[in-house]
Amino acid sequence: MTYGDYPDLNGVKKILVIKLRQLGDVLLTGPVFKALKRRFPNAEVHAYVYSEAFPMLQGHPGVDRLIGYDRGWKKLGVWGRLMKEWAVWRGIRRGGYDLVINLTEGDRGALAAKISKARVRVGFEPKGKWQKDLYTHVVKHCPGLRHTVERNLDALRRIGIFPPLEERELFLEVKEEARIKAREWVEGSFVLIHPTSRWRFKCWPVDKMSKLTEELIRRGKRVVFTSGPDRVEQEMVAEITNGLDVVNLSGKITLQELSALIDQSELLVCVDSVPFHMANALKKRVVALFGPTSDVTWGPWRNPEARVVAQNLSCRPCYMDGCGGSKMSDCLATLEIGAVLKAIDDLELCASSPLLSLPLSRAVD
Repeated sequence: MTYGDYPDLNGVKKILVIKLRQLGDVLLTGPVFKALKRRFPNAEVHAYVYSEAFPMLQGHPGVDRLIGYDRGWKKLGVWGRLMKEWAVWRGIRRGGYDLVINLTEGDRGALAAKISKARVRVGFEPKGKWQKDLYTHVVKHCPGLRHTVERNLDALRRIGIFPPLEERELFLEVKEEARIKAREWVEGSFVLIHPTSRWRFKCWPVDKMSKLTEELIRRGKRVVFTSGPDRVEQEMVAEITNGLDVVNLSGKITLQELSALIDQSELLVCVDSVPFHMANALKKRVVALFGPTSDVTWGPWRNPEARVVAQNLSCRPCYMDGCGGSKMSDCLATLEIGAVLKAIDDLELCASSPLLSLPLSRAVD
């Protein structure tokens, strides 16, 4: 007698995990692959993600193959995009998968799961009934706040796989060629600041980030700036660093080189974006500023060197694009520089006094 309608997983030899989301989302799926490889050591485990997210899983010991969806296909028009997608679906159909796990809400992943003809198809409970019918096992959503790593692992729990604590670590490979390039960009000790996100309403005001940088320079810190390749992000960094003696690598580096810079830095200061999750995977010192997003759902993961600075406001997290849809988040606009400096000082104090233990998340009134 068993408790739960778990499928018979004997004979599983080929597995596909789907996560068609942003870079950080893909990085946070790492424990799923680790748990699957431990449960099925002789099985092939493939990942279907956006092509741009490949660096988040490359080198992962639990991933045997990466299958990519190129967002650039949207520029090909309806028929061009459909032809590219159909080629991927045809490959999935012919892949001979026994188990498919879709960690993404949305039609594309659900359809890929169904097309696979896998005996066991797992997905999170969708809004539409027709999508639910595409799965053999539907994962219920946690009604409260839950870290994304644990939410991903719920898909395994739904089919009777319960990963122990040691299987829940993040993984990020830092390639040697990226380390060499990073050392060419900057040598010695430095503070890395990545102030941008593709969502501007998640960013701290330019003037406050600039003043924070001034204070770090006054303290004798060498400061390096990075950002994504988007022109708006580069312009934001240019505005922050105007007139300041910093190293500006905004738009000049790859994701692999960013991981090397994070690993090489003495401290990362960022917002809720992929560099924060990369720092957690690498167990690096990081201070992250959170506004409308949840620092429970997207906060530190198994990194004692991480600190979150956020305000205790009744509306957080709202996940809105600014207060009332204004594109400006008051919880970030009113976040004081002193609170960020205190988090930095706390990390430095812990580094000098290893016996001290501070909470991973610090909220300010």
